[in-house]
Amino acid sequence: MNDSLSHRGPDGDGFHFEPGVGFGHRRLSIIDLEGGKQPLYNEDETVVVTYNGEIYNFRELAQELQALGHVFRTHCDTEVIVHAWEEWGAGSLQRFNGMFAFALWDRNKDTLFLARDRLGIKPLYYALLADDFLVFGSELKAVTRNPSVSRDLDSRAIEEYFTFGYVPEPRSIYKSVKKMEPGTFLQLKRGQSGADAVRYWDVPLDEASRSPGSWENTCEELRERLKASVDRRLVADVPLGAFLSGGIDSSAVVAMMRELNTDSILTCSIGFNEKRYDESGYADMVAKVKRTNHKAEKVEAADYGLLEKLVGIYDEPYADSSAIPTYRVCELARKHVTVALSGDGGDENYVGYRRYKLFAMEERLRSVFPDKVRRGVFGFLGDYYPKLDWAPRVFRGKTTFQALARSSANAYLHGVSIFPEEGRNWLFSESFKSELQGYRSREVYARHLEGKEFEDSIRMVQYLDFKTYLPGDILTKVDRASMAHGLEVRVPFLDHSFVSWTAGLPTGDKLRGGGKHVLKEALRPLLPEEVLFRKKMGFGVPLDIWFRGSLKERIAETVRGDRLKGAGIFAPESLDRLVTEHQSGKRDWSPILWALLMFDGFLQNDDLQTGVA
Repeated sequence: MNDSLSHRGPDGDGFHFEPGVGFGHRRLSIIDLEGGKQPLYNEDETVVVTYNGEIYNFRELAQELQALGHVFRTHCDTEVIVHAWEEWGAGSLQRFNGMFAFALWDRNKDTLFLARDRLGIKPLYYALLADDFLVFGSELKAVTRNPSVSRDLDSRAIEEYFTFGYVPEPRSIYKSVKKMEPGTFLQLKRGQSGADAVRYWDVPLDEASRSPGSWENTCEELRERLKASVDRRLVADVPLGAFLSGGIDSSAVVAMMRELNTDSILTCSIGFNEKRYDESGYADMVAKVKRTNHKAEKVEAADYGLLEKLVGIYDEPYADSSAIPTYRVCELARKHVTVALSGDGGDENYVGYRRYKLFAMEERLRSVFPDKVRRGVFGFLGDYYPKLDWAPRVFRGKTTFQALARSSANAYLHGVSIFPEEGRNWLFSESFKSELQGYRSREVYARHLEGKEFEDSIRMVQYLDFKTYLPGDILTKVDRASMAHGLEVRVPFLDHSFVSWTAGLPTGDKLRGGGKHVLKEALRPLLPEEVLFRKKMGFGVPLDIWFRGSLKERIAETVRGDRLKGAGIFAPESLDRLVTEHQSGKRDWSPILWALLMFDGFLQNDDLQTGVA
């Protein structure tokens, strides 16, 4: 199990064993290179921890704990965890500012304690076996190395994967394994049967926004809070740099590093030879203005040689194709640094995705028409209006009609789905649909929204993204791609205190002008207007072109192949239809074709792991 995670910690390993308990650890040395070996103990070795992440306020906490009589033997952040547990128990989580996943054993209390950070930056998987033995690890591959962990696939997870493009927490692709949800902990006493995760923090978007103060003060406070968040993430005893895509968020992080008078800022970016996917010119502009030591590489847009490697990195089906350029920029960064700061979280905080603007427009229309009219008229139009992927955007109304016929949450789900519910209905075989017993992915959103009320619907969908898309897609993508190279990525926009403050800003201050309005205005003194007010570009790859060109035969052979058709999950004629309609140009099925390609790779890898021929 420990060896399977050597990529996450190439600088050494460590173990702790006692009756009924075993901890393993792989180390990536960042702080206190000599003294921070794990598992790490308290003074009398009755409390032991294995931990992945960083506690950014560890020095302040160490001083407080020393004043309370605790004795520290190292200068690393890990030791704060064991002493904080001794002093405050589960309440210590409220005091940590950082990204973390850890397991702690307290021999005196016969208690195992597992915890994950508030936003889900660091991953944690676990399986509670039939004999109440608990197995855990930072990646799914470590947990499934235990021969007692069943590899039976979870049909509901498959339904969710072909909706979202990933399997949202708390499920994994296997029935027996769960993901610890962000902002939760699990406590298990020896002899206890079963365990339920407990929530200790949540994104406060269901709270009322603050009354806006002066615009100038808001912008100034935003800059100062973001700068403080960046500053907390500059502590390291190894080389540190930043990703720089040329977008607003990564540029903001670099600008704050310069404001903090960081001596030499190393930045890394990946460009593409295809113009519609290439942001490198904007990255070069910011690097020049902020005087960074900029490292840039271009990759061919047809960089699909990573397919098999991605399957092994992500362990379970994962269909975000931007994993390819993310892997490459992490590979580039690791040549120069061990820690990199990223701009992830800016879109979720400041309503930056284009889909937020489209959703707001739909919500205005939904508010005009009574429910019966919406469901009747727009439902009819959504069913019978043709899907004109080839036509100018003004004539592509089918998805909008379908969204207007739904409730707000279900309309948002329809918009973010890689394959809508109607499509999954004809994609899946009758036997698989019977196995689902009526389960639909919309229940993921329903669970998160239960008992919640929001000031406006934009805050609601932001909340949903914080609960699903951010940890399940964005943070998973960056964690696996970076740790595959032994690179630690830190995320200033996801400092929990910064997230809480931002959540209190009025929606209008964020959404105005197409999104990120207050962030753009706050950054005006620091970044070129060409960067702040340009059209947003995605960090993606040209799947539609690949599947009609250089990957045409590969995708046809895979989707029509025996592995997918023999899985019992899909209707064979539907798999044929997807390939035929995409390659003829009739429809753009590239997202679902990519999802099927990655699912096929998962099935192949899973067969190899279980020894199935």
